[in-house]
Amino acid sequence: MSIFHHTAAALAERFELTLRGDGDRRIDGVATLARAGASQLAFLANPRYRSQLAESSAGLVVMREDDAVGYAGDALIAKDPYAAFAKMAALFDHRPGFAPGVHPSAAIDPTAEVSAGASIAAFVSIGPRSRVDAGAFIGPGCVIGEDCVIGAGSELTARVTLVRRVRLGRRVLIHPGAVLGADGFGLAMEHGRWLKVPQLGGVAIGDDCEIGANTTIDRGALDDTVLEEDVRLDNQIQIGHNARIGAHTAMAGCSAVAGSATIGRYCLIGGGAGILGHLEVCDRVVVTAMSLVTSTIREPGEYSSGTPLMDNRSWRKSAARFKHLDALARDIGGRNKEPR
Repeated sequence: MSIFHHTAAALAERFELTLRGDGDRRIDGVATLARAGASQLAFLANPRYRSQLAESSAGLVVMREDDAVGYAGDALIAKDPYAAFAKMAALFDHRPGFAPGVHPSAAIDPTAEVSAGASIAAFVSIGPRSRVDAGAFIGPGCVIGEDCVIGAGSELTARVTLVRRVRLGRRVLIHPGAVLGADGFGLAMEHGRWLKVPQLGGVAIGDDCEIGANTTIDRGALDDTVLEEDVRLDNQIQIGHNARIGAHTAMAGCSAVAGSATIGRYCLIGGGAGILGHLEVCDRVVVTAMSLVTSTIREPGEYSSGTPLMDNRSWRKSAARFKHLDALARDIGGRNKEPR
């Protein structure tokens, strides 16, 4: 059992929720509806899991008022159960604090500025003219190149690389293996050979962003590659040079944005989706998983491409028919032009 606990009444008061049931019930952890025990908090937000509610042993469940009708257990009523659950679950996520100081194995360039309130872990390298602000944590094995800034309260968990000219705002969280500020993919063809275009810009990350493990964000060719505030990137995402991601946008794993594309605010990009270069996606657009955006999107809404999954035999038949679509379209067009 966790040494941290909260009563149901205290949770209701703290998060301004309506309590139905025993206010003295002690909660010491969180779990799913299917696995929660008598001292754990669960939530019901998706209707497909409503059938689990009757069999759940959860001590306390966060749910909407409609879902609570007829429920005999203890409940917290919320307009958005998932958001409420996320806030309460944070109470049980107790991470060790970071003591200020520099580990003896760290290598810091004499021209770098490291606040006395920052924490620098083992085997960290910090390059020329870079700055680490108070409350920042640079985890084991991180490499900070030249002319970088790590804002106050930011956390680089481990093995994060900032190549050069990367500026992080406040409270930025970067997970292991992420690489920010590597060369953008800039090439010019001359006489049958590629010329590398110098990447002279940087990367600018706004406050409260989160960047997943092994995600890569290339620095700009001339201007910066930009993530505005509160952008959330999952693992293994590629952001090309000079791309711009609007505030509060979230992107799922393995999605990719090509160079100089602009994505608006409050967008949701599904896993494995791709956005071609030099396009614009307006605010509040949802791109579903595995879709490819090949043209500018100017109207908010949900967009998809590709074909749904089917059994292999059916797919082979459909693929064979795809080859005849052009001829079929010409045939139908010709028939429509015939006199009636």
